Amino acid sequence: MDKPTHHILVCASFRVGGDPKGVCHKKGSVDLLPYIEEEVLDRGLDALVCSTGCMKQCDSGPIMVIYPENYWYGNVDSQEAVDAILDALEDGEVCEDYNLA
Repeated sequence: MDKPTHHILVCASFRVGGDPKGVCHKKGSVDLLPYIEEEVLDRGLDALVCSTGCMKQCDSGPIMVIYPENYWYGNVDSQEAVDAILDALEDGEVCEDYNLA
C-alpha cells in the first residue's frame, strides 16, 4: 500500500479508556466521518481519514487536522464546513474560515 498524500484526522474525543467524551463527540464529529470519507473518494483526493482521541482543543471543537500540511481547523460541525476545507485543500490553500491560527 502506498502512503497517502494527506492524512485527515477528526477528533472523536476518545479518552484512554475508550469512552467518547468531550466537545467534538458531543457536537457530532463522528457523524461527519462517513461524509468526509465519501467526499474524499468523490473528489479523488489521495487522503486517509481517521478519527482520533482528544486533541485538547475543546474550545474550538469539532477539530479536523490535515497532515502533512499541519492545517488545524476548528468548529467543523457541518457538511458545509467540510466542503469548504476540502475545497481549499484541493486548491492547495488554507481554509481561513475554519483555520485555527
